[in-house]
Amino acid sequence: MTEQTARSAHRPDGSDHPDVVVSLGTDHHAFDRLVRWADDYARRRPDLRVLVQHGHSSAPERASGTPFLPGEELSGAMRGAAVVVTHGGPGTITQARAAGHLPVVVARDPELEEHVDDHQLLFVRRVEEAGRVHACSTAQQLHAFLDRALASPEDFRVDPGSDDGPDRAALRAGELIDLLTDGGQDGAAPAAVTPDPADTWPAVTVVVPTRDRPELLRRTLRAIVEQDYPGRITTIVVFDNDQPDPSLAHSEGDRPVRVVTNTLTPGLAGARNTGVLGADTDLVAFCDDDDTWMPEKLRAQVEVMRAEPGTDMVCCGIQVVYDKVESERVLDRTSVTFGDLLRSRLTELHPSTFLIRRGAMIGGCGTVSEEIPGSYAEDYELLLRLARRGPIRNIPEPGVRVLWHRKSFFSERWQTISTALRWLLERYPEFALVPRGYARVAGQIAFAEAAAGRRGRALGWIGRTLRRRPVEGRAYLAFLVVCGFPAGWVLRLLHLRGRGL
Repeated sequence: MTEQTARSAHRPDGSDHPDVVVSLGTDHHAFDRLVRWADDYARRRPDLRVLVQHGHSSAPERASGTPFLPGEELSGAMRGAAVVVTHGGPGTITQARAAGHLPVVVARDPELEEHVDDHQLLFVRRVEEAGRVHACSTAQQLHAFLDRALASPEDFRVDPGSDDGPDRAALRAGELIDLLTDGGQDGAAPAAVTPDPADTWPAVTVVVPTRDRPELLRRTLRAIVEQDYPGRITTIVVFDNDQPDPSLAHSEGDRPVRVVTNTLTPGLAGARNTGVLGADTDLVAFCDDDDTWMPEKLRAQVEVMRAEPGTDMVCCGIQVVYDKVESERVLDRTSVTFGDLLRSRLTELHPSTFLIRRGAMIGGCGTVSEEIPGSYAEDYELLLRLARRGPIRNIPEPGVRVLWHRKSFFSERWQTISTALRWLLERYPEFALVPRGYARVAGQIAFAEAAAGRRGRALGWIGRTLRRRPVEGRAYLAFLVVCGFPAGWVLRLLHLRGRGL
């Protein structure tokens, strides 16, 4: 996609500096409402220079002559502007404050189909309460703020050094992320509620997506049947792009198995959602068709759910098996917040460990995203959304044996991996507030581009990674691949240590 260049426009004093800069942010969510408001203000004040930055795509057809600003010129334009207006993304707000502005912010509204959830509204409300922005929700409010800012610009300025720069980056990220997590949980576990011993054990549905792995699948199903769990466990096997095996289905006893085909988007996300939508229980679990549950896994997780009715999700540790080498991956904490997941993928929270309240997805934050290219990292994206609702609980003990092998769905699908991770960075602008988290994802993109043989793109992403975090190891691994070191060897060495990229 192309970017439009801003037409020449000058202030009456001959200066090239804009009076008003409006940043719309990402292309993935339209914000025509803010464009119209900026156009209306420009028509009302023809003596001013108003510039609008429109992500990375071509600008829509517009009635006014307000010029669009290419994204790469945004920071410089902000520094010279009298006032800055931004959408509700944390990255853009931080960029405006780094340029010395107390920005005027308009959040996208999900009821107007401008965003997929109410996260921006929540975030903007909290940063406004913290005194970091001026927030508005109508054209009249926006125009009034602009008039005030142009009349008294000192009231809309901040010291760029007050919350920017490398020495403050980590603290600033933590402060803003705390605003996203109800004041910061600091890893504390939610207060426990003692369950009534007379309560019955709730029924659980396990969704097992599968494709062309019949022997591994049968082993997975046996481990589910052998769970030391007093309640009913229904397994839904979802065949994705594969002929279903009706011989697996049965309805006897308290371990029935249903066999269905993926009726949604082809791929892992659609297969999981087919199972979730077909479940008739409050609790839903995931298990990949090449992983196996340890006997006490489900009982331990349901005990947490029974003790803490407000908990939406419980995970546990894993035992990674690769080339006959086993490595234990256990997270040494019992609670995980949204901020924790921005800083680190926390691969210990594997999708085969997920136990989720179905209502937290259906009618809550939504099911597994089918928008992510190739369904790559769809489990991580679901973790991020669920963590926005409240801390995710974790049992710091292994409960699943995870098999890594060359038949894994995403083994060496480099182009899909790069595209999906770039989608993730745009979908979650909060990564811009967390250098370590951004560098981790950028380093993975660099490695994928290098493995795919796109050296120029790989070097570009290596540069982005090191600018955010010079010690990020993934950048150096990507550089090795650019220099000719086989990507498969790198992954094999990582897998032998029980780690991924």
